[in-house]
Amino acid sequence: MTIQFKALPTDHVRGLQRGGPDAYGNTPERKISDGDGVPCRHCLKNIDAGDAYLVLAYRPFAELQPYAETGPIFLHAEECERAAGSQVLPAILESPDYIVRGYGRDNRIVYGSGGVIPTEAIAARAETLFERDDIAYVHVRSARNNCYQCRIERA
Repeated sequence: MTIQFKALPTDHVRGLQRGGPDAYGNTPERKISDGDGVPCRHCLKNIDAGDAYLVLAYRPFAELQPYAETGPIFLHAEECERAAGSQVLPAILESPDYIVRGYGRDNRIVYGSGGVIPTEAIAARAETLFERDDIAYVHVRSARNNCYQCRIERA
């Protein structure tokens, strides 16, 4: 099976970069990167030291429901190119491990699908999850802070 790591959609990101409200209705906060651990969820690259970035609340679900987790993410403050869907592990995944968890077509967590997975095993874990009919997509989240990193879909 082939998978694709997917970045946030450009139309949504552009709205945030232009001052649109985050998931809580707030204007994203603008900061300057120190170059350490500031991953952009749109280009899937780390934000270089000295570059401006946004901190905002993000909910990767269309509607509110009990499993629609909201949390902080970072984006380049200036427009960046969306990372193309790829089988290659995104550059932002630099930690030793991440939470990898499956979601159903109803956008709810599929119980028993989540785990803390070594970074080099994320793709293999996603492929295993996609062998299940009840998994529609997978999230990669920080194992330390539960922050959303990216989505994995079947190619």
